[in-house]
Amino acid sequence: MGLLSLGTPLKWSEAKEFADHVRSHGIDQFLSIYHKMKDKQKDCLLWGDEVEYIVVSYDEQNKNAKISLRVFEMLAILQKDEQDWLKDPEHVPAPATSWRPEYGRFMLEGTPGSPYGSSLRDLLLVEPNMKLRRELALKTMRPNEVPLTIVSYPRLGCQGEFLDPHHEPNGDACRSLFVPDEIINPHARFPTLTANIRRRRGSKVAINMPIFKDRNTPSPFIDPTIPWDRDIFPEDKEAKEGAAKPDHIYMDAMAFGMGCCCLQITFQACNVTEARRLYDQLVPVGPIMLALTGAAPIYRGYLSDVDCRWNVIASSVDDRTPEERALKPLEHDRFVINKSRYDSVDSYISTGPLFKPKYNDIDLVYDKKIYDKLRSNDIDDQLAKHVSHLFIRDPLVIFKELLDQDDSVSSDHFENIQSTNWQTLRFKPPPPNSNIGWRVEFRSMEIQITDFENTAFAIFIVLLTRAIISFNLNFYIPISKVDENMQNAHKRGAVLNEKFYFRKNVFTKQKPSSRQPSPSTSTSTSNADINGASNGNTPDDDEDQDAYELMTINEIINGKSGGFIGLIPLINSYLNSVNVDIETRCQLSKYLDLISRRADGSLMTAATWMRQFVQNHPAYKHDSVVSQEINYDLMKTIEKISSGELEIPELLGKQ
Repeated sequence: MGLLSLGTPLKWSEAKEFADHVRSHGIDQFLSIYHKMKDKQKDCLLWGDEVEYIVVSYDEQNKNAKISLRVFEMLAILQKDEQDWLKDPEHVPAPATSWRPEYGRFMLEGTPGSPYGSSLRDLLLVEPNMKLRRELALKTMRPNEVPLTIVSYPRLGCQGEFLDPHHEPNGDACRSLFVPDEIINPHARFPTLTANIRRRRGSKVAINMPIFKDRNTPSPFIDPTIPWDRDIFPEDKEAKEGAAKPDHIYMDAMAFGMGCCCLQITFQACNVTEARRLYDQLVPVGPIMLALTGAAPIYRGYLSDVDCRWNVIASSVDDRTPEERALKPLEHDRFVINKSRYDSVDSYISTGPLFKPKYNDIDLVYDKKIYDKLRSNDIDDQLAKHVSHLFIRDPLVIFKELLDQDDSVSSDHFENIQSTNWQTLRFKPPPPNSNIGWRVEFRSMEIQITDFENTAFAIFIVLLTRAIISFNLNFYIPISKVDENMQNAHKRGAVLNEKFYFRKNVFTKQKPSSRQPSPSTSTSTSNADINGASNGNTPDDDEDQDAYELMTINEIINGKSGGFIGLIPLINSYLNSVNVDIETRCQLSKYLDLISRRADGSLMTAATWMRQFVQNHPAYKHDSVVSQEINYDLMKTIEKISSGELEIPELLGKQ
């Protein structure tokens, strides 16, 4: 999460009057940035990761694992060193760390203090830096508190005490039946964002995740813990009127989604062309990595029938009106919009030779007026449609003091809308007046329990981008198939039980990029070299060049005999083609082995392990309920795993 603006936020009734103003000036700001920076070049790749933590507070006397709302006390300590470094950037210590708040007052976001470079040796800095972040966070906490890298707190919104300190759920911002406003980041942006989503939508958000049906789970499952007859706010009646679906876990607030943690990787590309190319090639990878990192099977104290967080967050910020959701004819709104503003990518954006219009095969909704303005200012069709699609959304939080800006030096209005389109990939222009280049943010992965796992997945994505650039790989499939993959990725046990569309032939007859990913690792590898490692995967003519098929995660990651080479073999071919010392290669192999074994099922995903932990717990009654006792033991066990005190071979293998 970036730096937060200060000022007076407008309620939706006031903010909507300035929506067109923000959109118009946001486009002017984008045009200013684009034309100033379109020729900007960088010599090498820079990248960084974002790790998010949930702070758990143990009540040992009552055997209860709560979530702590003291994060801002911790941040004050953690950010002090960072502020000192900013005064003297030439002497930032290595490794350094950087800390930011998140949506939840129980969440921390930690990043490396400066980006990692292009050297393969830099990859070995990642795990020590993640370990340092965890150690520094822990030092700011009380003896009964611990930072855990878990996607979602399993009993968020349960009856009884799950917060430290306790607050009743009767706040005016979210008006939730289950969680209080005190759970929200106190910065004015966040309560306003929460309330304005509800006000714009015309109702509370409605999140329904399918319940996991165990042998003693009632059928139909009607949640007895929902306060059906509460009468504090007008929205309280929504649960009874159909917002809460039978056989589903019902949640009604932004905190259930934006209170989830993830692992995000941001890359700085050589230039805008390369950034757009990497964005496109990573779009089909997003759902695969969502399934492979699945780590969120429990919501509001119940086992769900999904393994991932994505649809929970999508529903938690879905501000679309009934008209925009096609529940009513369009009368007051401009568009029918088929997705939440937090969802998968809707279009490819590269104009490179590998792209073909047929890949953008869904009906993209975009603002024609904005599109025409972009096109008349020399923005190509692909990028103009991407930006004008983002700008069908309204700005949700507008600060009165920031309405009038100098569009030649500010990007606040552009970022207001850009940053509240939360997709699996984000294409990020350079900030004004900075030395930062064109970037791509990979956003689909779930946070993992240990620093080793998070390092492995971060490094896997980084190495995959280098293989894409080095071998000119082509992962394009139709966007509609990416959407299908996203839904399959959520399903329980998707890694082993589902199949996903993926391109059969990822090689191209065109020459590889003349610029290798790292100046220090130049290579003479050609397409012939990599094709020779592909088991005859490359056709001799153009027939079947664009074919894709349903594959298992194992086949996509590890490859299959006589078929797709696999992403890890591609990465290994890249590593074979560059100068890498033995120590680095051995350590990288350990990380890649974790990914490979998660894909082939010899190691469990975190979601599968958590589900089995609950089902095997002596207090579990096979009724889908994750009780306070079970949750306490689960959090304690996760703490021991993350600290290295407890080894779980079926999750991590032998370390």
